[in-house]
Amino acid sequence: MPEGNTPGTNPAGPQIARRWFLQQCGVGLGTLALSDMLAPMAMAREGGVGIKTPHFAPRAKRVIYLFMAGAPSQFELLDHKPILTKFDGTLPPPELLKGYRAAFINPNSRLLGTRFNFAQHGQGGAWVSELMPHLASIVDDITIVKSMTTDAFNHAPAQVLMSTGSQQFGRPSFGSWASYGLGTENKDLPAFVVFSSGSKGPSGGSAVWSSGFLPSVHEGCMFRTTGDPVMYLSNPGGVDNQVQRDTLDTLGQLNGRRLDVMGDPEIATRIDSYELAFRMQASTPDLMDISKEPAHILEMYGAEPGVPSFAKNCILARRLVERGVRFVQLFHEAWDQHGNLRADLKKNCKNTDQACAALVKDLKARGLLEDTIVVWGGEFGRTPMVQGDGDDGRDHHPNAFTMWVAGGGFKPGISYGESDDLGFNVGSGRVHVHDLHATLLNQLGFDHSRFTYRFQGLDARLTGVEPAHVVREILA
Repeated sequence: MPEGNTPGTNPAGPQIARRWFLQQCGVGLGTLALSDMLAPMAMAREGGVGIKTPHFAPRAKRVIYLFMAGAPSQFELLDHKPILTKFDGTLPPPELLKGYRAAFINPNSRLLGTRFNFAQHGQGGAWVSELMPHLASIVDDITIVKSMTTDAFNHAPAQVLMSTGSQQFGRPSFGSWASYGLGTENKDLPAFVVFSSGSKGPSGGSAVWSSGFLPSVHEGCMFRTTGDPVMYLSNPGGVDNQVQRDTLDTLGQLNGRRLDVMGDPEIATRIDSYELAFRMQASTPDLMDISKEPAHILEMYGAEPGVPSFAKNCILARRLVERGVRFVQLFHEAWDQHGNLRADLKKNCKNTDQACAALVKDLKARGLLEDTIVVWGGEFGRTPMVQGDGDDGRDHHPNAFTMWVAGGGFKPGISYGESDDLGFNVGSGRVHVHDLHATLLNQLGFDHSRFTYRFQGLDARLTGVEPAHVVREILA
């Protein structure tokens, strides 16, 4: 390669500009390859987010996902099993455990009935535990799905599967797919925002809000609830807004030149992220200040200004969707009760039940629930057998568990599907994780089988390659 600024080379190094190479070097498939590359480049040049057109008219415009990481026990909360309680302390039938894999227990583990009381609520008579009195007050506004099933029985792969449709790292999360498909309605905020509360972050780490192979502009943006919502969002001492603006303009020009030469969509993403951060410096302080909320709203959620909590995150989620954010995901990692089940569940429900119900009520009162989907659930369920020698812990269980959804065109006030009498397997109305994803995408206006992104020669999708179906029985 000759030295100097030969056309088609990068003055900073020996790289060849792809557009020049395809245009000038007589590559037979150059035109096709070029058009395939220019589409994502153009999208990235525009920031990769903008209001886009779904496949059909959507019932919902946005999602708030309340991810109860660690896997709450359905038997103590929403899946009432009197027969399990009747056979408490006995061994399960041997044929039930044939071929069964669990994380920590063995076939000699005895059945464990719940120690909490259940009662029926709402017009549909939904069974709800005494641990969730606030949720019991809104059962006519939610859809309870008791027949969920998944493929993973350890936390990290199961959380990644629930979030991305695959147990493998590197796939785009649901929020990233929503950002890619719908764009954002607010140029001053990310399309996908993430909060975390509880005793630790999700076991799946940042993979559960990753953009994977989608342009990184669609990655979830983690917001903190103390200090700057995003690290280093505030200007350092001695740097005012004008200095910041001049610096970003210079960086934008340099990155723009690099983009013209290299055509790398990630360079455009970098440009857009700098600009978004600058706009967020003005928009987020007001957003994050919940002290401006009326006293009755703070009381309804159980939130206190200046105090980090799941309740505060729920208020912020509502404020974000009001401002046009497409997808808000709240992780609360505290539900892995291998022991100390009863005390920890009481604590977890005290920290989350009131705020979850308040969020649904608040969205409904503001006219937002009809086109906002609220999802609640963990990555799998818990075993009907006890873990250990006592009677106060349950192991991981992927075969059957419970979630609930509200708003966004879902049929309110119903319970769908059942687990068997012991809560071991799905009895009727099986809903796999991919079926849930397909149904949520349907409400956002997307046919999951056609909602794809070309990656490594394949049209990848959230619902993977196995058959998935929209659960129309739970749609209004």
